[in-house]
Amino acid sequence: MSKLRRYHTAGNWYFISNVTYLRRPLLIEHADLLRSAFDTARARLRYDLLAWVILPDHFHALIDSRESDISRIMQRIKMGFAANWRRREEIARGRVWQNRFWDHIILDQD
Repeated sequence: MSKLRRYHTAGNWYFISNVTYLRRPLLIEHADLLRSAFDTARARLRYDLLAWVILPDHFHALIDSRESDISRIMQRIKMGFAANWRRREEIARGRVWQNRFWDHIILDQD
């Protein structure tokens, strides 16, 4: 698999989309775990969450990365949610998220 390179400079606003593996509809039922994953990641990496929406099989978020790398932010969120979801569901292993995520840098208000 090729290594995806993302453009990053401090202070970018990103529109993020992230999808569960095989589009399993598990996010609404476990929204508390996703919220916790966002909070835990924010405690470790400095970023601002302006808005987000959770749908059954994916979420969208508007994130100001500040000086953090958006890939590290998303890695923390995805790993945190997956670990807590597996613990809750008593599952030892298995994929929770599709590989990667979709991001778009917000350049201006338009």
